[in-house]
Amino acid sequence: MLKPYTRRINYYETDQMQVVHHSNYVRFMEEARLDLMDQVGLDYAAMEEKGIIIPVLDISCKYVYAVHYGDTIVITPKITKLTPVRFSLTYEIRDEKSGEIRCEATSSHAFVDTEFRPMNMKRNFPELYAVLESVVVKDE
Repeated sequence: MLKPYTRRINYYETDQMQVVHHSNYVRFMEEARLDLMDQVGLDYAAMEEKGIIIPVLDISCKYVYAVHYGDTIVITPKITKLTPVRFSLTYEIRDEKSGEIRCEATSSHAFVDTEFRPMNMKRNFPELYAVLESVVVKDE
């Protein structure tokens, strides 16, 4: 079972009103995505050593309620779609204390080589693809 990613909000991530600046949510999502990959044994640095690069294709965020300096958030990333050359995730960002939703987001990514040519992970790295496939969340 994968664990959600938890993080405390730093002052520098906020604006004058001590509200998290919207651009920081993308960073939080990346931290949660890398944590998910670490949990399943797919260290990103090791993947890059194999020549696998995973650029972002798109990101979408729906901001539901502000997050403030000192808050602790819990991010639950889920891989919802996987093909041999792409994958997509959803993210739920919640307040740790209340459990209330703060942001809902999605991102999609491609598998490319170091020349940024699309890479078929299922064919080139079947063992890594199988690990990702094992954590895909079907429609709930």
